[in-house]
Amino acid sequence: MNENPTIVFPEPEKVILENRSRPAPTEGKVLIQTHCTLISTGTELTMLSGKYPPNSFWDNYTQFPVTPGYCNIGTVIELGAGVDPKWLGLRVGSYGGHAKYVVEPADQCRVVHRDIPDEQAVFFTLGEIVMNGVRRSKITWGESAAVYGLGLLGQLTIQMCHLAGARPIFGVDVTTSRLERLPNDPAVIRVNPTAEPPRDVVERVTRNRMADVVFEVTGNPKVIPQEFEVLRDQGRLLILSSPTGETTFDFHDLCCAPSYTIIGSHNFSHPKHATPDNPWTNLRDAELFFDLVADGALKIKNLISHRASYTEACDLYLSLVADRSQAMGVILDWRGQDGG
Repeated sequence: MNENPTIVFPEPEKVILENRSRPAPTEGKVLIQTHCTLISTGTELTMLSGKYPPNSFWDNYTQFPVTPGYCNIGTVIELGAGVDPKWLGLRVGSYGGHAKYVVEPADQCRVVHRDIPDEQAVFFTLGEIVMNGVRRSKITWGESAAVYGLGLLGQLTIQMCHLAGARPIFGVDVTTSRLERLPNDPAVIRVNPTAEPPRDVVERVTRNRMADVVFEVTGNPKVIPQEFEVLRDQGRLLILSSPTGETTFDFHDLCCAPSYTIIGSHNFSHPKHATPDNPWTNLRDAELFFDLVADGALKIKNLISHRASYTEACDLYLSLVADRSQAMGVILDWRGQDGG
């Protein structure tokens, strides 16, 4: 029976809602009935655009037709062979896509063990990405951080750095609405490069010490060389975004002479298995994310800019492709159309 509406990118710049058959869980997997999903306005819109260099990661990763999405909250309603009965009825987060029903490995589902709203829990994947990046930066209490790009990842990076004890923290973006979403905290400094050069602000506030760590979260390869201007000698620059295209800069001036450390970070670089040296797997970070949201340490509600039914998704995607400057958390509700 075709009862599984699913968002599909059949080709670049085209979005359809395709009614597929409801899947059945195979061995070790569970069937999840989706409550809500979160659109990744970075990854998904990059894939949808089809505009990336030939033979790049994006070119190899994106094979049309694409079923997008990796932030899904729902309830386990059916078990495959070998799955512990305890999973039935649990509310879980998964990397399932934008569909009414998804099948995912039970051992990769994140149990939402705290009483938090679905539309806040669904940010868990982005939380995992940011936690991994902040850890890889090795930022510690008392160090200063500059975060370039204040989309969802940048907003969460500001909050995570604050929790890690960084002071001060500079949020840099040219969009006023994104700057206004930053926490109202004296340790968080809003910087609009069109109003004042970031270097001047960082130099003044840090008493000439400059930033210990810079986080690149714009996704724009052309601005990366400018981000070194606020970094102290022997500081660290962490690439938390996934820039599309090449960055050209002088390795002597922007790496060797000041002895900068340039660090890559991706959700893929989480450890596959917990060890005493590094227990922070994706699952462990998701668990911590749910705790931080439930305890009020992470503020998610303010990061939601759009809420829509999945039936409106096609038009919503195209509007985001045209202009995503005002978009932050874009939530799709999968429960309202048929009483499911």
